[in-house]
Parts: sequence; C-alpha cells; structure tokens
Amino acid sequence: MRAETAMASHHPPVAGASRAPGAVPSPPPGLEAAWAHPTLALLLRTQRRLRRVDRQRPWALDAAVPTVIAAMALLDVRIGEDRGPFEAARPDLPFVVLLGVIAVTVLPLWWRRRAPVAVFTVVTAGALVPWTINLWLLAGACLLTALYNLTLHGPVRLLGWAAVVVLIEIGVAVWFLLPSREPTPGLLILASQEIAAIGLALALRTQRANLAALEDRAARMEVEREQRERLTAAAERYRVAREMHDIVGHNLAVVVGLADGAAALAASRGEHSAEALGIIGDTSREAMSELRRVLGVLGDEPEDAPLSPQPGLVDLDTLLARVRAAGLSVSYCTEGDLTALGGGIQLTVYRIVQEALTNTLKHAGPGSAAHASVSTGKDGVRVQVTDTGPHPCDRRTDPLTNTSSGHGLVGMRQRSAMYGGTVSAGPRTGRPGWIVDVTLEPTGAEGPRSAVPRSAPGDHAP
Repeated sequence: MRAETAMASHHPPVAGASRAPGAVPSPPPGLEAAWAHPTLALLLRTQRRLRRVDRQRPWALDAAVPTVIAAMALLDVRIGEDRGPFEAARPDLPFVVLLGVIAVTVLPLWWRRRAPVAVFTVVTAGALVPWTINLWLLAGACLLTALYNLTLHGPVRLLGWAAVVVLIEIGVAVWFLLPSREPTPGLLILASQEIAAIGLALALRTQRANLAALEDRAARMEVEREQRERLTAAAERYRVAREMHDIVGHNLAVVVGLADGAAALAASRGEHSAEALGIIGDTSREAMSELRRVLGVLGDEPEDAPLSPQPGLVDLDTLLARVRAAGLSVSYCTEGDLTALGGGIQLTVYRIVQEALTNTLKHAGPGSAAHASVSTGKDGVRVQVTDTGPHPCDRRTDPLTNTSSGHGLVGMRQRSAMYGGTVSAGPRTGRPGWIVDVTLEPTGAEGPRSAVPRSAPGDHAP
C-alpha cells in the first residue's frame, strides 16, 4: 500500500569503475549536451507547433507544399543562374502558359496524403512535361514530394517499384531531356536526393508506427488496470459477504439452539409459547439455508461449508503477537467500550489493522516500528495504524495493486463503506513513515450499507 516515485539520475562514467552485470548504462554526456542544444530545441518546438497546426487545419499544410514548390519554380525561371550540372530554366513560353504548366504540375500534390498512390502515378507521368521544357527544379521537387508521401502513407510493397520508376525517369531526363553540361554528377545529385526522401519518410513512418504501438499498449494497459481493479473489488466484496455470512450464520445457530431449547422447556411445562418458539427456530433454520444458498450464488463455496466464527477485536492480541514474532515492534492502545461493538464492525476493524500491519511488514524495512490504535465514541469508530518506515518514495509497491489478502486500499474501502466509513492513507506529515486512518460511522447508526467506497476529503491514494 505504498507509492513509488521513480527517480533516475545519470552521471558520467568514472574511469575504472565497474558496472554490475545487467545494469543499464547511462547515456553519454555528449548525447545529453546535443539534446540540450538551442538549435535542436528550436527544431523540436517548431515540429510540435507544425503538428498542432496540421491537426487543427490540415488543409494549410496540403496547400503550403504545392505553393512553395510553385514559387521556387518561378524564382528559378526569373533569377536562376547557370550553375551546377544543369542549365538555368529558360523556357521559351508565354508567362501565362508557364504559370499553367506549373499549376497543373503541382496541383495533384494537394491530395498527396489522402491518395498517395494515385498522386504518385499522376505526378510521375506529368513530370515528363516540365523535364522536356527544362523546368527540372519543378519536376524534381514534385517527383520527390510524391515519392516521399508514397513512402510515408502508401503501401510498403509498392516502395521498391516506385523507387525504380523514379530512378529510371531521372536517368532519362538527365541523359536525354535536360540540357546538361555534366550529366553524371547531375544524376548522382538527383539519385541521392531520392534516397534521402525515401530514408526520411521511412524514419518518420517507423516513428509513427512505434508511437501508435505505444499508445495502443498504454490503452490496453489502462483497460487491464481497470479490469483488475473491478475484479479485486468484486473478490473483496465476495470475501466480505462470506465473512458476514459466517457471522450472521453463527448468531442464527445460537438463536436456533436457544429457540429449540426454550420450545422444549415450554412444551414440558405445557406453556402456549412453545409453538411460537418452534416457529422462531424453524424461521432461523430457513434463514441459515437462504444465507448458504446466497453465498453459493456469489462464489464457488460448497453449500455444506462449515460455519466458523470470524475474528474480532479480542483476536487483535494474537494478531499483534504474530506480527511481533515476524520482527516488527508494534504497540497497541484502545479507547472506549470496544466490547459493545457488533461482530461485523469488529471484523472490519480487525481486517483493517491486519492489512495495514501486513503492508508495514512488507515495505517499512528493518528497524521500523508500528503503532495501532482503536477508539470508539459518539463520533464513531476510528482506527489508526502508523509506522516509522522510509519515505513512501522509497517503497516499491503500489497500494492499488497490492496482492495481499486484503487487496490494499481497495479492500479497506470496500469494508469501511459498509459502515459509512472513510479511508485516508498516505505519508505522515513532518516525520517519516506512513499512516492509515479509517473512520466508521457511530455504532448506533444503521447497519451495513451497500459496499460503495467513499474517500475522505484528504484521502491520499498514492
């Protein structure tokens, strides 16, 4: 019933220091410095902003890429210089026709993310026109963008064929369609850009697949956690019902014995109350049978399971003796008339103390001490169990996944809810250790309620 805060720190390796087998090495200092670099931080922030904008307005990115490619093509036509392996674009076309060619070439890129295969097919076929009129920047940018989106969003089985088609088209354009002074360097440049586009798209696709797998795993773990909590609560409710059955059954057995004895005595004396006492005995026996039948519906208990009294507050001394024998120093004090409490509430108090001390044995560590107190009065019954163990951050078990017999806080809340109780568990204020504080309603209140857990305002569920 303890929370764990994992605190990891990385230190640079010390020369000559040995590492235990199986230990996870800390990342090198150079990698941490690279992640802390302002340029990389700026790039990561920019990427997050672009993703946020893309989720809110997907059409903006759909339109941005074709617009940028068209603007680059126009600038190349207007101010391009004869540098590099290809000559500058100087198509002998009217400006309106040039704009039309550019617009028709980049327009399919609007649907590149929704239909990557169709867009790649159209762009690959249409790129022959700008290749022919020396708009190599326009054709290359559109072709690489379509190939990038096919790799990122399209079927992986088509990637190899698409890469070969693009390479063949680039080779044909460089050797036969473009006025190139140095075709071999130009082919190498375009081929390297093709490889870079495919590699970047594959890296992003792998990252997205990993993130999707992690999100799916987290969702399944959350569902499994909720199922475990429900199963734990159901198991604890059944255990409480079985124990209450034993308590009520034991009391009914006493009633049956007394009624039968009184009926026999009254019959021997010829009193008229013998018939009524017989009815009381028969009714009690019928109630006992119904209780066993209900318990058989709730679980797999056999109907002939023997009835045995459940522990109460008088058994706490035996419990504390066992805990002390296990090595934990325990002190215990009471206040008020505990003998006046009913069997059900005594069992609840006993189980709460038992669970808290069991948890202390597991997690408080050697040299720790515990103190249990039970008090009753007009404000109800209050149970407190404290220990002097280490800070909860150093403890290794989550209370909600505690697999002990009482199922941690789940069991305590299920039990205390029957008596309108509240449970508060958490680290002690101003001192080391843990405290479990349970308050049950006054004993004069109504009997056990439906087991719907209710937490105190200060309930700390670590």
